[in-house]
Amino acid sequence: MQRIVVPFFMGDSMSGFDVPGPHVAIEPEVPHGSPQQRMAVLYRALANEVATTKRPLVYAGDCLATIGVLAGLQRRGVSPTIIWFDAHGDFHTWETTPSGFLGGMPLAMLVGRGEQTIMIGAGATPIQEHDAIVVDGRDLDAGEPVSESAVSHVDLDRLGEAIPAEGPLYVHIDVDVVDPADMPAVNYPSPGGPSLDAVAASLESLASTGRVVAWSVSSWNPALEGATIAVAATETLVGALT
Repeated sequence: MQRIVVPFFMGDSMSGFDVPGPHVAIEPEVPHGSPQQRMAVLYRALANEVATTKRPLVYAGDCLATIGVLAGLQRRGVSPTIIWFDAHGDFHTWETTPSGFLGGMPLAMLVGRGEQTIMIGAGATPIQEHDAIVVDGRDLDAGEPVSESAVSHVDLDRLGEAIPAEGPLYVHIDVDVVDPADMPAVNYPSPGGPSLDAVAASLESLASTGRVVAWSVSSWNPALEGATIAVAATETLVGALT
């Protein structure tokens, strides 16, 4: 499993984003312009790397990096079910968002909803809504239309019932899915989540299927208190993947 690091948040370079172990860093020169224009270039570069990497493990500063991972898999002819571990739905469009934050939109983009600038720029084709599963999305905004879509939305302990019987899986983990008591230093903590051990056990079960073709981790904020603890906790999750 090859570690790939994308040390950017919303198209801007992050300092202090130190990932343990050997890895390939994706740090292209991104253009001046909108975050969408910068991320289109950034995630096309990520797609280039994923397309030539067997079982990549991508660390990134935000969940929009999933667009580059999907684009890279699709170049290899892989059409995965996306399993989305996240305390949030990330299913807004410009018509529904209360904040205008692009980080609340990536899953909607992946299924073809809302603005597609980054998807097109990275070379990704939207997946069908029924090929996405949100796990423990406990902090949805009012008007966030997950329940009105064909996307599955399950608690951690019901994930096994939602996974299709066959086909490749792409697993994305926003570490804020873990209860903040075990996972500090995240931008948008949401109490009441599963423990670090429970999430790690679920990931280990997924890994044991032999069907996971890519993993990605949307990580801690290195500028926040507790970042060292968050790095260690993330490595506990990653340890469950092998």
